[in-house]
Amino acid sequence: MDARERALEVAHREALRFLGSLEDRPVWPRAGVDDMDAVFGGPLPDDGLDPGDVVESLARDADPGLVGIPGGRFFGFVIGGTLPAALAADWLVSAWDQNSGSTTMTTAVAAVERTAGRWVCDLLGLPETASVGFVTGAQVSNTVCLATAQHAVLRRAGWDQVRQGLRGAPPVALVVGAHRHASIDRAARFCGWGSEELVVVPSDDQGRMRVDALAEAMAALAGRPSIVCLQAGEVHTGAFDPFEELIPIARRSGAWVHVDGAFGLWAGASPRLRHLVAGVGGADSWTTDGHKTLNVPYDCGMAIVRDPADSIAMFRTGGDYLMYSRLDPWDVTPELSRRGRGVPAWAALRSLGRSGVASLVEGMCANARRLADGLREMAGVSVVNDVEYTQVMFRLDDDAATRELGAAVLRDGTSAMTGAEWAGRAVIRCSVSSWATTADDVRRTLDAVRSLVPA
Repeated sequence: MDARERALEVAHREALRFLGSLEDRPVWPRAGVDDMDAVFGGPLPDDGLDPGDVVESLARDADPGLVGIPGGRFFGFVIGGTLPAALAADWLVSAWDQNSGSTTMTTAVAAVERTAGRWVCDLLGLPETASVGFVTGAQVSNTVCLATAQHAVLRRAGWDQVRQGLRGAPPVALVVGAHRHASIDRAARFCGWGSEELVVVPSDDQGRMRVDALAEAMAALAGRPSIVCLQAGEVHTGAFDPFEELIPIARRSGAWVHVDGAFGLWAGASPRLRHLVAGVGGADSWTTDGHKTLNVPYDCGMAIVRDPADSIAMFRTGGDYLMYSRLDPWDVTPELSRRGRGVPAWAALRSLGRSGVASLVEGMCANARRLADGLREMAGVSVVNDVEYTQVMFRLDDDAATRELGAAVLRDGTSAMTGAEWAGRAVIRCSVSSWATTADDVRRTLDAVRSLVPA
């Protein structure tokens, strides 16, 4: 057996061992980063090891510091598990080792990704002719979309950003909601906006942008190039901006509309949940992230832009040695070299089908409601948000007690959920984002929380 075959055999064995342990192992890591530094640190040895031995020792030594994200009781942040077809396809992506920027060279991967992009747009009610750039995650997707938007609105104002740069350009207003995700601010920073330049529109008690407040903001910006950022799925409450009312207001002002739908856009794939994103297809660009609701491996963000010409105008590079077609993957993202991120997305979608994607999203929402219902039955526990999607947020009467409960849940290890703040108060937030979560996982989680709530 050659070194490559043995290394892959060991990796397969160790991967199955880890996945098989998820039912019983603590969800939160048993070792801190200093412990892991002690295991993996030290100077680089002079001599190498057999590749199979390297993989075996890596799996063994890393085990105490691994999080049970692929299991059914990880509710921290907004992180999905990995569907079987997507996991296996991701292994193939690494084995194929394709540089997936060119439709001329890596034709198979380019075609798979192109199809995955069309399927995603079809499922989510977005234009099927939109460009879909596969990037690392929602952060880069928001950055790509805002950069594209900035270039486009400046062009409409008679300014060529590619040729003239941003120094001296007409000021572009970036309009955001009060409860936007922090990745919007970070993307804005990358694109040249400072935090004091943002036009912040008030939100309601669930984090939805207020219609009256956006109308006032756009009236004050009359005649100025503008970008309006809306949100499908507030990260704490899961709330959706009222797109049917907000997008026409922005449109009347000539603004570009971007929607950050990292996990919430997938409501559009379910007939039962589609009302949550009604009107979202009227925007100009959209962010979503496959490793969240679609449950594909990291990294699989998608930057979706209505008119591919806007993407090309911002991102097409030069280089006489590069090969171009009408629309190449490297035309719509900042990268020239990258792996075939869209292949696992194609595999997930093909394994589920249209009805399976709907069932996946609806199942997450059903488990979120089960979790919320069980929490409401506990004395002293209050569910803070309207549970209409996958997010559940709860607290005790006292902030310190709430924080201690959150820490105790992680120490217990039955499930993982993360602390946060909402309306100036401590909360514990749960994101039900995994295909692997079952009603029994919810029951086990509730039993664990109940045992830890102060009497």
